[in-house]
Amino acid sequence: MLSRTLITAAAHASTPHIQLSTSIISLTSPFTRGSLRTLQNAIIAHATTSKTPVTPGEVNAAVLVPLCNVDGVPGVLLELRGGKLRSHAGEVSFPGGRVDPADASFLAAALRETQEEVGLDHRQIDILGQFGPPERSLMGLRVWPYVGFVYPRGSHHTDTGSLDDPLPSISLSSLTISQAEVATVFHLPLSAFTSPARIRPDMFRAASPYWAIDVSDLVEGFEGVNDPPGHSEVSGGKEGRLEVWGLTGWYMSLLMRILKVYT
Repeated sequence: MLSRTLITAAAHASTPHIQLSTSIISLTSPFTRGSLRTLQNAIIAHATTSKTPVTPGEVNAAVLVPLCNVDGVPGVLLELRGGKLRSHAGEVSFPGGRVDPADASFLAAALRETQEEVGLDHRQIDILGQFGPPERSLMGLRVWPYVGFVYPRGSHHTDTGSLDDPLPSISLSSLTISQAEVATVFHLPLSAFTSPARIRPDMFRAASPYWAIDVSDLVEGFEGVNDPPGHSEVSGGKEGRLEVWGLTGWYMSLLMRILKVYT
């Protein structure tokens, strides 16, 4: 839980007035079939009030929010983009990218990019739904986020057993990272989203409050980032930190609202 002091400080700073409530799933116990079902139902309920039509002629992109257990800890798999990329270099992001004409759907694009960037086969991923509304990136693409749970390679999805049995954990060393696009991948525990030591109030597009998450200590070899002029969202973070912020941070905060971690 956030301390009252931190919440009050955020309010006095005219930044996010986000408070914590009771999550609909555990932030510390491993994902189970039961917790994924609860999350899926919440995403479906959210989607009924946040549908966004596809605009003809608009350039679209799709990303996957890959939930997973690592060593029995629930969290999300994130990547640090390569430092030599032409756009969004050195940023924390989800796997994903531009929708190609050959892609059968936006979801197919997200799954294709996920396999290309981190080596996850679509058969390892149980798709839970799409949430939103999809926002434009600073490059002008409409970005559609999907949520999925990642199983270890060779592990079979099953509907047998107790709904409360922990689902298998993945090993980060088993991932095949695209050296051209991805510097590294890391696991961000769900508990980080309620850690006063990690969260920082920010404004998305100078209009909507959300929490940015400091992940500097989770990325091996991280040595700090340079703040861009004006602190735009195209950077690894603020004040030298590596953060989940900008569009990625906004989507994670939105998912935390769906989970009722944030209100």
